[in-house]
Amino acid sequence: MEDPVLGLVEELHEGPVTDRMTDYELLRIINFLERIRAPYDEKLNAAIPDPVWNIVLYLMKSHLRGDTVTMSSLASVSQIPFPSAMRRIHRLIDDGDVEQLSRSVTGKSYFLVPSRKLKSNFVAYAIRVKALLAETFGLGGGSANAEEYYFGGSYLADQIIPPLKLMENRQAPSQDLRFLLHDDNYFSSMRNMWSDFRSKLSSRRNFRLLALPELHKEIFKNARRPASEYDVMAVNIPWLGEVVKHGLVQPLNSFLVDSGINSLDFHPNIWATGNWDTVQYGVPIYCTIETLAVRKDLFEDHDLHMPTSFEKVLDAARQLHNPKRGMHGVVWNAARGMPIAHSFMFFMGACGTPVINVPMARVAFDYSHMAGEMYRPRVNTEQGMKTLDYMRRLLAFSPPDILVMDWNRALDCFMLGQSAMIYCWTMRASRFEYDIRSVVKRKVEYLPHPHGPGGAVVGPVGGFLLTIPAGLPPERAKLAFEAISWMASPAAMKEHVKNGIPVAPRFSVTADPEAAATTPIVRMVDRLAKQNKLHGWHRPPIPEYTLIEKIIGDEIFAALNGELTDREALERCQNGIDKVMRAAGHY
Repeated sequence: MEDPVLGLVEELHEGPVTDRMTDYELLRIINFLERIRAPYDEKLNAAIPDPVWNIVLYLMKSHLRGDTVTMSSLASVSQIPFPSAMRRIHRLIDDGDVEQLSRSVTGKSYFLVPSRKLKSNFVAYAIRVKALLAETFGLGGGSANAEEYYFGGSYLADQIIPPLKLMENRQAPSQDLRFLLHDDNYFSSMRNMWSDFRSKLSSRRNFRLLALPELHKEIFKNARRPASEYDVMAVNIPWLGEVVKHGLVQPLNSFLVDSGINSLDFHPNIWATGNWDTVQYGVPIYCTIETLAVRKDLFEDHDLHMPTSFEKVLDAARQLHNPKRGMHGVVWNAARGMPIAHSFMFFMGACGTPVINVPMARVAFDYSHMAGEMYRPRVNTEQGMKTLDYMRRLLAFSPPDILVMDWNRALDCFMLGQSAMIYCWTMRASRFEYDIRSVVKRKVEYLPHPHGPGGAVVGPVGGFLLTIPAGLPPERAKLAFEAISWMASPAAMKEHVKNGIPVAPRFSVTADPEAAATTPIVRMVDRLAKQNKLHGWHRPPIPEYTLIEKIIGDEIFAALNGELTDREALERCQNGIDKVMRAAGHY
């Protein structure tokens, strides 16, 4: 699980631990330990409180959640008399298991945290507990094997029944399906569903999760191999035309005929993201909408209205920007390359114009039918100048290092209470409510993209398609499609939504009261969908998309970094994209 906090375990392992144990999984194990101890204390008359057990579990749980622990609060959970508890705590301090950190400059008050030694020993203990449970449930012994499984929550409850053929093949390692996915919280959650103790559909090692640039490279690298290393690949929605043009994925039409996937249950604009020239090449697994998330508590304190336009965003940012107190007006994606290219495309769309002359249809459009002037770039226009001007004005109320912030750092800035507003994907925004480090829980309002001059409010759509690599043998491809069908089923999607991933593209899921109640993001996206304001023309999925993205990502960054004037940057974007389109023979 990538987006649930990796802090403690990553710190101890000194590197990424997405294949080992997350802080959320560690919290689940602590909860399990507490629950399994309770019957012993309740049913055995001879049972007596174990103060060290109680102290250590409480201290570790509080540390993972970011809660402050005082001497008195720690003593109170020990379940022994206060003087005895204090002696136990001081002994733990003397032994180097507990550390005291000052709460003030005077050093007269302090709070308690587990030492690095205690954290390391406890994580090792938790891994051993997990290994023993894996062995008990017949999943194989040893901590190395235990790392393949997720100590899960409500995943794969009785109502979510995996396909029969997948269940039949799960005991044959040679039949394990292999997945190439994006490294985000949705696909991490999906991996955990498959490797949950109760399902054991596949090992965690069969899931490869990569960041977007590496994912794009690996999809092409995989096509050059004699045989595909993967059965199911996640394809970023704007890459569809490119992967189809190069023959990297299989058509799914023949699989869909007898499948349980009902295309009418998907919003038409979302289902169309997997279609190229009337052929369905991918099943939308999740959709994410670019949103402006704002601190509603700060807006209420300053008597500000929710911003609906560029100027209102800037006005709110100006009033809330107070860097001396650690508060910035707004944070957004401005790093070189893909992040700033996306921001420019979305802001220009908010001004009513796409970066190339694609139709801005209210209904699904087949981009394989584009021709001639539809490929003409529109960056060096009045709308492009207004877009770049808006981005430049945002800099004044952004963190000083905004041009080198990646997506995760920008998200942390808002989540940790250092920014009043953030432009981000709803997928990532889900962390504001569910990340254990978040200080903005229940304080956030999620808004559609405010419009720019001459534009209207629309929701730029992103997300991923599940595809089957070209050349995969028929029987293997059939099994892969069964996996895709189950992953995209309403029951599986609802489980993701219930667990804090508010991105289901199916009407039946967003209409479910239980799912809709999980977060205001679900309701916001559903409202935009019903108003037909979800669109993908901001990032047209044509074969040349990644080249357009690279040109914009370099030149617009150069303008905001002071290397080029705004006009020079727009002209270089225009000429660069025009050169690409001419080379492709579009006009």
